[in-house]
Amino acid sequence: MNNFFNDIQGKINQALESSPAKDIERNVKAMMTQGFSKLDLVTREEFDIQAQVLAKTRAKLEALELRVVELEARLAGQGGGIAATASTASASTTSADTVPGATDPSAPHIIIDKP
Repeated sequence: MNNFFNDIQGKINQALESSPAKDIERNVKAMMTQGFSKLDLVTREEFDIQAQVLAKTRAKLEALELRVVELEARLAGQGGGIAATASTASASTTSADTVPGATDPSAPHIIIDKP
């Protein structure tokens, strides 16, 4: 009697596995996987790690920019005309190169990785 139920269960499972719905599910999964692979997406974890690295890099860059301003001011105090020229050039490039929203970590970002 137990063999009878096992046989029926096996045939039902086999029928479900070979049903058209299962074939459609497999085809849709394959198509979506292929489509996502073409998009070159990153995982959320990879994005969060890169966002942290970017935040640390920006903080370090700001600290270095402050250090450069301090050194330029010190040089200018010693009577160096070159320091004044360098500080105006540095100020013009930093204000022109900023991107709106680039320093806002909560702003949505799109990562494009081109080979």
